[in-house]
Amino acid sequence: MFVLELTYTAPVERVDALLDAHVAWLDAQYADGVFLASGRKNPRDGGIILAAGVDRAEIEKITAADPFSVEGVCAYRITEFYPTKTADGIAAYREELPS
Repeated sequence: MFVLELTYTAPVERVDALLDAHVAWLDAQYADGVFLASGRKNPRDGGIILAAGVDRAEIEKITAADPFSVEGVCAYRITEFYPTKTADGIAAYREELPS
């Protein structure tokens, strides 16, 4: 599983101009079953996305295709982790630690 942290690198007005394209990109990732949750950070200086079901190379390709990345208005920090404990509603995403 991955925590994707977006940090805006441009004024929020430039971010807002790309918001519709970014939301369409998010929707495509939800439809593909990759994204589990997403939203703005508070204060509004970026966002967070939870993703699963793909490897790191694929996550890097996905984030590079985000209109925010393409247009240079955000930077991504990608953190991979092993969700060894989860709420029952997302138990399908639990993982064992690698040996």
